Amino acid sequence: MHELSVAHAVVSTVIGALPSPDTRVLQVRLRIGELSGLVPQALEFAYDVAAQGTPLADAALVIERSPIVVDCPTCGRQELASARDFRCPACSVPCGNVVGGKELEIIDITLDDVLVGGGVA
Repeated sequence: MHELSVAHAVVSTVIGALPSPDTRVLQVRLRIGELSGLVPQALEFAYDVAAQGTPLADAALVIERSPIVVDCPTCGRQELASARDFRCPACSVPCGNVVGGKELEIIDITLDDVLVGGGVA
């Protein structure tokens, strides 16, 4: 299950971006392409495991899917309905230049604005 290694990488990346180790994370938003090879439900489970004992332990994971986009030589960029047919949906020309749908991005994180550790907010 490579979702677990991806979840650990996401958790490590977010922890590395925190302003301090005491910062509490409320939400992490990811963008995952249809061709990424990741199963969202498996990633959600793996994220819960990877986040245990970290500032992300109670943070919600929000996954946004991004569609498959090809660059048709005739019509330009086109969104495909599925990964079963890589022909342009407008003109039916086969399209081998995939320009979207492989993404795995951390879109943003939401932090708790309460300062932990006795500081003044």
